[in-house]
Amino acid sequence: MSTLFEVKPVDRRFYEERVMDFLPDRMIDMHTHVWLDRFIRRTPADGRSVTWPARVAKDNSVEDLAETYRILFPGKSVTPLMFGTVNADLDAENAYVSDCARKTGYPALIFSDPTWPAETIEERILAGGFLGAKSYLSLAPAYLPGNEVRIFDYFPPHQLAVLDRHQWIMMLHIPRSGRLKDPVNLAQMLEIEARYPGIRVIVAHVGRAYCPEDIGNAFDVLSGTRRMMFDICANTNDVVFEKLIRAVGPARILFGSDMPILRMRMKRICEKGTYVNLVPRGLYGDISGDKNMRDVDPPDSDSFTFFMYEEIEAFRRAAERTGLSKSDIEQVFYRNAMTLLKGTGWKG
Repeated sequence: MSTLFEVKPVDRRFYEERVMDFLPDRMIDMHTHVWLDRFIRRTPADGRSVTWPARVAKDNSVEDLAETYRILFPGKSVTPLMFGTVNADLDAENAYVSDCARKTGYPALIFSDPTWPAETIEERILAGGFLGAKSYLSLAPAYLPGNEVRIFDYFPPHQLAVLDRHQWIMMLHIPRSGRLKDPVNLAQMLEIEARYPGIRVIVAHVGRAYCPEDIGNAFDVLSGTRRMMFDICANTNDVVFEKLIRAVGPARILFGSDMPILRMRMKRICEKGTYVNLVPRGLYGDISGDKNMRDVDPPDSDSFTFFMYEEIEAFRRAAERTGLSKSDIEQVFYRNAMTLLKGTGWKG
């Protein structure tokens, strides 16, 4: 019996009928957040990030993360790549993530601050046993309007040079309302690949392309890249996944979840280019002011299962349409991540 969240018969059926046999026995989740509630800074929303993920869990200890995998994936072994979360005390959460990594053997990234000099980010990654860095657009200078933030505003070149020299991981959550199709984002992604060939770039959420309207000509542009990887976390759009597979192939795609928000009970739709999470009425409080959330009543909501399963099911549909083999699926959900992590010196 789960004490973290409710598991219903609909969830077990969904897993057994659509998810279980599709997945390999071993998996690596390349995008997970761990933190404790006491690390969070309660500051007013700055408009640079959505607020609905905070409704799913007040925190996510490493113990809760391991328990979540046990609940959601019976019969499977899952290893997470961990890092902290936004709106938190970076020193406290990075210390916590480092300690969790040492205790569990799980790989981890530092949550970096763009104001750190090159020497600081290098020293902190080495001292904490991290394999690279994750940052976020909310850490860019406060004077920048949210939609004018660029990648280099929160991953400055002097820090990228450090990641490049050590061949460390860069977990990249791109900014701007244009998402993946934004020409500034695309130009800077190409610049990073060209100028910093040692960085192991992971573009999170398929570049936040949650709806087909977010794509534009991005995959035409990015199909010419050779090294950057793309994780599928918190994305349920099979059309986006299909275009990703056709653009870069299964060797450059990674399974990621964005835990703990993938515990959400929901179904995602797109309306006029905007994603909307449909959720059982009242389960996540008053969501009337959130454009990305909508309450649904029974009996329609009775069929909703976990965000995690919806993501995997969407990728399964895309995999079928593109003819991916069982070996390709294992590559996406395990082998690509293992190769990347081993390249950083991880001993797991």
